Amino acid sequence: MIAYAATTRDITVTIHPIYLDEPSDFFEKEFAFAYSVRIENRSAEEVQLLRRHWIITEENGHLQDVEGEGVVGRQPVIAPGRMHQYSSSCIINSFGGTMEGTYLMQRESGERFRATIPRFPLHVAAN
Repeated sequence: MIAYAATTRDITVTIHPIYLDEPSDFFEKEFAFAYSVRIENRSAEEVQLLRRHWIITEENGHLQDVEGEGVVGRQPVIAPGRMHQYSSSCIINSFGGTMEGTYLMQRESGERFRATIPRFPLHVAAN
């Protein structure tokens, strides 16, 4: 499985996408993807993930802009040297596209910054 990673201010975000053949429907042009996310805190301070912002761009030109609190219903606090992992999914209506975005993070000191979620491809039957 191919991994895509980006590091912003000692926070490394790694994504592993996978096409889901079973829930996808070729005739209805609904293609499902899952992705696992690992967020590693390589800094000396704990950080909390407050918000997410995803941009999903489909080959047919359709754009989804997804923003909200936390990830999968949580706003995890990540201690120095630790990581948080979760999995999620999306559905697109094209044979391919990309996802990318940012996480709004906050350090113990109150400093906020956006950690980059690396761009990664979504390709039907790319497993």
